[in-house]
Amino acid sequence: MGRLGIGLQLYTLRDDMAKDVEGTLRHVAKLGYEGVEFAGYFDKPAAEMKQLLDELGLKAIGSHVSLDRFRNNLQGEIDYLHTLGAKYAICPYVGAEERENADQWKALIAECEKIAIEVGKQGLQFLYHNHDFEFHHKVDGEFVFDAMYAGKDAIQVEMDVCWVKYAGQDPLAYIAKYAGRLPLLHFKDFSKDAEGKLVTLELGLGEVPLEQVITAAEQAGVEWLVVEQDHCQKPPLTSIENSLNWVKEHYINVHN
Repeated sequence: MGRLGIGLQLYTLRDDMAKDVEGTLRHVAKLGYEGVEFAGYFDKPAAEMKQLLDELGLKAIGSHVSLDRFRNNLQGEIDYLHTLGAKYAICPYVGAEERENADQWKALIAECEKIAIEVGKQGLQFLYHNHDFEFHHKVDGEFVFDAMYAGKDAIQVEMDVCWVKYAGQDPLAYIAKYAGRLPLLHFKDFSKDAEGKLVTLELGLGEVPLEQVITAAEQAGVEWLVVEQDHCQKPPLTSIENSLNWVKEHYINVHN
């Protein structure tokens, strides 16, 4: 069993990326991250982005693409990913106004399947990234999370273990359940504030059983652990370094 790739979801560095794409990616590569998952391209042409990644030795894992971008520029998004050499087109979020009831969810799932089929025809894979709200509604008696994938092989899984656990579910059981169709796993940690709201933390500081998650991910055929922190208490560049140091100490440096 080979070691999992260690990537970074660039949403964590959205402010830094908006100011300086090249400098930010250079910093990410220098820290030792092996790949990046995009959350916007900040007006940088695909060929230039690819050239920069190649220079830095960073792998383009995939990209979080909003539903609006899938709807309005599907071919453009596919073409950009092809140029990067990335494999995964990921739906990262569904707006609250589109997910108020089971009928809306059924329509969204059907739309995602349609997008996934087209993405698949062009050699990429479509993944859906969860939050906690997929466990707030049910479709035909099962959580939306599960309904998204039931009988729909075109849609693959990007599981955010932080949100799964925050929703009161067992991330280890869910990783095992989706073994074989879970190429990317968002590797995050969290605690709750006094009101019970999510507070994302650097790795190793919260409630997620990270080492058990790694073992489960290896057994499930996950390709990449994608480090993410939605909101950082320290400068984001410091937080991603601290989280990567946790990965090095607890995984990379001890992996056989």
